[in-house]
Amino acid sequence: MNAPALYELLEYSLIGLLSGGVLALIALSFVLVYKGTGVVNFAVGEVMMLGAYLYYTGNVIFGLSPVPAFVLSLLLIALLAVLIERLVLRPLAGQSAVSVLMATIGMASIIHGVVESFWGSDTYSVPPLLPRRPLNFSEVMIPGTAIGNFAVAAALIIAFILFFRYSKTGIAMRATASDPVTACTLGINIRFAQRLTWVLSGVVGTVAGVLIASSANLSPLLAATALSAFAVIILGGLDSILGAIVASLIIGWIDAVTAGYLGGKARDVVPYVVVLAILVVRPYGIFGTRTIERL
Repeated sequence: MNAPALYELLEYSLIGLLSGGVLALIALSFVLVYKGTGVVNFAVGEVMMLGAYLYYTGNVIFGLSPVPAFVLSLLLIALLAVLIERLVLRPLAGQSAVSVLMATIGMASIIHGVVESFWGSDTYSVPPLLPRRPLNFSEVMIPGTAIGNFAVAAALIIAFILFFRYSKTGIAMRATASDPVTACTLGINIRFAQRLTWVLSGVVGTVAGVLIASSANLSPLLAATALSAFAVIILGGLDSILGAIVASLIIGWIDAVTAGYLGGKARDVVPYVVVLAILVVRPYGIFGTRTIERL
């Protein structure tokens, strides 16, 4: 391989791996809810989109500086998550997983409709939250937003890993997710742990939404970005945070390399073909928990 081709491959690879950081945040939003409650939350994309619109409103319409607007959007999404858990999900406790899943689909439709009612379907330009100046390494150019987004995503993911491993609240949430009945007998507040799970999922999704919107543009189509995370969580394992991280880097790399060499249409197909091929060998994902049923 000659030098120009090598530099080209290196550039595509770095961009793909860096973009995988934000994809990991979206996947983490899914995994948190599934690991904590056993529910696949189909409203992740819409919550992510709503958080980005709240940031845009605070920053552009109300004139807040980026950081206060960002913090305000996180607080509002956290409040929304508390209300959803209290008013929608708690009454469904004990019902089938399908009922709760359909409730999340209904929430997604409602949030999408509210966003289009208030902000319309136009595309908005969002002021950058992070510097956009590209970085050059010899013949390789990396967008500044890709590096900044990856740094924020990595810092947040590391913070979550430390939180779940070492804090009392994080350990209690892990215990609740593993065995709610035993956790309850040990005095752990199950409802609080599950409520916090939904709040953290919403906050993580909002961070991802704001990073994506401030790197590109904002429209209701942002919610569709979460669909890419389905390939990630299926590949990594629905209940594995480590799997979400590793699978995000894999999918991000495949997506960037495919788009660079084969064009934009191929990137919608090739990553899913790779995921399907891997799942044939490991149907529970790379790090997913294998369930054994004895007859």
